[in-house]
Amino acid sequence: MATDTPLADPAALAVWLRVPAGDPLLLAALTSASNRFRGEVGHEVSLVENEQVTLDGNGRESVLLPVWPTVGVSEVLLDGEELVEGTDYDWSEAGFLRRLGCQYWPARLRCIQVTYSHGWAQTPSDIQEAVIEQARAGYGGQPGLKSKAVGGQSVTWETGVTSQWSKAVERHQVQTGSDA
Repeated sequence: MATDTPLADPAALAVWLRVPAGDPLLLAALTSASNRFRGEVGHEVSLVENEQVTLDGNGRESVLLPVWPTVGVSEVLLDGEELVEGTDYDWSEAGFLRRLGCQYWPARLRCIQVTYSHGWAQTPSDIQEAVIEQARAGYGGQPGLKSKAVGGQSVTWETGVTSQWSKAVERHQVQTGSDA
């Protein structure tokens, strides 16, 4: 899932670090924080078009697509047969795929195949802020080093995450079938 496309603007991080936006360490810290965020939420975050997923039926009216926001559903197959949008199913930006006409999804594993587009063309501000904050913490740090003492001065680095990071990860992580 790692990509070289950062989830925040290097220029915004450069302001905090007081270095040029093209600084190699700045770009590495931003890429690392972006990839860490993607890894923790379990998806690309940026817009992904026409991804195909296979879902389990749940015996209910609605199933949940794994990644939101949903920006389009181009195909839904139920046991290999194509369903018609507006007649057989409808979908929401929140990732709900709902059967219409008093129908339910079968309670069977891997019976629904969906081709859909999801994610953001523009990264949401809470993600940008969390990634910048994490990149600031990682900039110039030395992996595995928690503190350093030289002469009479010492510096300690925190390697954890902030509550802002945790909230952004929780809000944007992949949804599971049990969430519907």
